Amino acid sequence: MSVHAQWSTRLAFMLAAIGSAVGLGNVWKFPYITGENGGGAFVLVYLLCIALIGIPVMIAEVMLGRRAQRSPISTMQVLAKEQGASGFWQIVGWSGVFAGFLILSFYSVIAGWAMAYVIESASGTFNAISGDGSGDVFGGLIGDPQRLMIWHTLFMIMTVAVVARGIRAGIEKLVVILMPLLLVMLLILVAYAFNSGEFGRGLAYLFSFDFSKLSTDSIIVAMGHAFFTLSLGMGAIMVYGSYMQKNTSIGSSVLMIAIADTVVALLAGLAIFPLVFANGLEPGAGPGLVFVTLPTAFGAMPGGQFFGTVFFVLLVIAAWSSAISLVEPAVAWLSERDIMSRAKASWMIGLFSWILGIGTVLSFNLWSGDEYKVMGKTFFDLKDYLASNIMLPLGGLLIALFVGWAAKASMSKDELNLSSGTFNLFWLAIRFVAPLGVAIIFLNAVGLL
Repeated sequence: MSVHAQWSTRLAFMLAAIGSAVGLGNVWKFPYITGENGGGAFVLVYLLCIALIGIPVMIAEVMLGRRAQRSPISTMQVLAKEQGASGFWQIVGWSGVFAGFLILSFYSVIAGWAMAYVIESASGTFNAISGDGSGDVFGGLIGDPQRLMIWHTLFMIMTVAVVARGIRAGIEKLVVILMPLLLVMLLILVAYAFNSGEFGRGLAYLFSFDFSKLSTDSIIVAMGHAFFTLSLGMGAIMVYGSYMQKNTSIGSSVLMIAIADTVVALLAGLAIFPLVFANGLEPGAGPGLVFVTLPTAFGAMPGGQFFGTVFFVLLVIAAWSSAISLVEPAVAWLSERDIMSRAKASWMIGLFSWILGIGTVLSFNLWSGDEYKVMGKTFFDLKDYLASNIMLPLGGLLIALFVGWAAKASMSKDELNLSSGTFNLFWLAIRFVAPLGVAIIFLNAVGLL
């Protein structure tokens, strides 16, 4: 077995984990669901969900990786044996590795849209563009399989090239540059939005307390986003934890990662919504907000060509830092077992994910017809559903159950080194609150709740 690498510093681990957590969902999904579900009231519920579900599961996942110092698959094999538990638990590692591989195959295509939009924005395509015109540009992009393939290929090469270089020379070197750069670019965009004339309205949309908009569905949405935003259940956080130094505090590190992830999401909202409102546009979820509404807003504003380009570069950075964490669990397993070198493993995983991604490319054009759908879902929809609604919640649920019930409490006490009061809170959350919360997320995702 090859020697297991380590992060050079605690900060490197935190930036890598923040990079994994901060992705496309932070930029469009969180600001939108916050505004739609009561603003500040929703933020309070979300923070509670982060504290009771997200942070305990993340602590558990990091802890498992650091204790075993192996890939997620080997981690669960080794720790199940160490704790006298069933070999069944290794399914957590396999599921996480496969989920990451599956997600990368469509994440790469969506990230390619952002890369294409950097060029479109920089070249002035969106200057004074109408809403219909912006919609036509987006429709033209996703309707062209050749263009999508080019960007999908380029993004996959960018991602794999970083992972192939290793932990310190590749992933760490990238995230210590990209994460501060992402924050600076976000702050520049917030300052730009502040001068848009509708900053107060954007602020109110995100932070005014409207408890009348809070419902049971809102709470489930908050629980789901608290889980998914931290990249839990896909092996990425576990494998990043395995490179963590033994003297690093897991609890405080995870707390800082969760805070940073939330701050980025809120800053994205403060950058986006004042621009949307200033141009009399409607905030909307998903690709429509980012790829149709926002280009229209930037196109109508002074300096919009430059700041629009900055925004889409920021989007690429967020996607890139997340994508490298999706490759790492599978690469770590192949290289630690000396099946092949890290570089070969990286390029092989990237190649297979790229091939699977071709189906995603075609889902938006040549395979978009009903004759290509299964249960009303395109190939892209099926992969997204399987990974996001089934594999990730089940992975998170099993991690909580393993740490809280299958493993001995002494393992968590040894690794976490918390005060007795803090440990008791963690133990209560990981045994009861988090499993119940993730189970609700899963049941809701598959339509059983």
